[in-house]
Amino acid sequence: MLRIAVGGIHIESSTFTPYMSGEGDFTVTRGEALLARYPWVAGSERFPRFEGVEWVPLVHAGALPGGVVTREFYESWREEFLAGLRREVAAGLDGVLLDIHGAMSSEGLLDVEGDLASQVREIVGPRVRVSTSMDLHGNVSEALFEACDLLTCYRTAPHVDAVETRFRAAELLVRLLAEPGVEVFRARVAVPVLLPGEKTSTVVEPGRSLYGLIAGLVDGRGVWDAAIWMGFPWADQPRCHGVVVVSGPDRGAVEAAAARLGDEFWARAGEFEFVGPTAGVDEACELALSAGVSPFFVSDTGDNPGAGGVGDETVLWSRLWERWRELGSVKRVLVASVYDPQVVDLLWERDLPEVLVGAKLPSQFSVPVAFPGRVVRRFVDVRAGRCVVLADGLFEVIVTENRMQYARELDFAAAGFPGFAGLDVVVVKIGYLEPDLAAASAGWVMALSPGAVDQDLPRLPYSRLSRPLVPFDGFGSDPVLGVEVLSSVR
Repeated sequence: MLRIAVGGIHIESSTFTPYMSGEGDFTVTRGEALLARYPWVAGSERFPRFEGVEWVPLVHAGALPGGVVTREFYESWREEFLAGLRREVAAGLDGVLLDIHGAMSSEGLLDVEGDLASQVREIVGPRVRVSTSMDLHGNVSEALFEACDLLTCYRTAPHVDAVETRFRAAELLVRLLAEPGVEVFRARVAVPVLLPGEKTSTVVEPGRSLYGLIAGLVDGRGVWDAAIWMGFPWADQPRCHGVVVVSGPDRGAVEAAAARLGDEFWARAGEFEFVGPTAGVDEACELALSAGVSPFFVSDTGDNPGAGGVGDETVLWSRLWERWRELGSVKRVLVASVYDPQVVDLLWERDLPEVLVGAKLPSQFSVPVAFPGRVVRRFVDVRAGRCVVLADGLFEVIVTENRMQYARELDFAAAGFPGFAGLDVVVVKIGYLEPDLAAASAGWVMALSPGAVDQDLPRLPYSRLSRPLVPFDGFGSDPVLGVEVLSSVR
């Protein structure tokens, strides 16, 4: 019987947002609730390769992307996780499935996942195997790479293979444990490119063919896995850049595959473009209000909570409201949504002539907007908390108690807008449209709005990135992409 501990922590942290992510932002699971995250632990006929494996749940914490995580919460979670790991090591442990994102920041720490993995390795020692499942927008620092025997990540953006990736990390780990005499190598290539998230779709070129190379490199014999990390663009840290990791028992094949992927990543880096139509704030507003189709979606990319934005910036929607009034527009507009618990408190049991909406946290980009305090709907959402829908005629704004990203049709239905019926323009705090919204949209533009997750990276005040780095320094001459190779034998 193999015993494998599972757990981890999952959040993207923008270091440019004033919002601090803490205990209230995280969903923490333990025991059977945690094991439900890994459907193969049931040992059904679909997963015969996992027969004879005992999966031991530690603790997992996950949150909507946000800001830097408070040191208090991280240390509290880490203490519980590592204490559980020590207990299981003492009882006899063969492996650890580390389930993380890879782009978490905490107060005073530039490399949370590297710090965590290093402590895991110190506790379990050299013989216990560690396999890590990650988001492709995470970061693989040297510390993380050194501490883990296997590392893999999503192969899709939008991410539709999260469960599949965790399964692959588990499968690789069990294979390594089942072949104790096999030495497995892992090779890492750092690629000096950092792309904004809305340029990293794997649905279109060049992302589609770049990630498509993986299938041809993984032969299941000499090369077990290959992975490409785009890196997290909204944290000011040296580890934030592209990385390739390849693993398998044939050192030569692993090193060659890593070099191939690294070279291809660099060669195609200049081809990455935004995955949809883009415009500045003013142009995006004009496009929305003049569109002859509905619903027309406008992505407020710089304030996307799904990438770490606060969700309370007002630049885009206030400009849209201003133009809507100037034009005397009869279009029905919905802003989904604005994070402002103060406004929700004020209006939960009464209406007011006017309230100041948004930008309650310190912002260099926007100010609160004086908006009519007439509430047309009050409701409670499982994620957004208490919510109020404010209206100036046909211009409506959802204001939420918790940070929220309206990314699914179900979210809109819960807010009283099933199927986007009757809506002409929908502003969403998002980047590329998630599948539900993409299917519903008759037109769309990504507004390149300012904010903590600005798509125009050079506009943000970085100071710690590893340089040279595209797009900050241009392409210049081709770099020498070194291949670092480590062995599972310690």
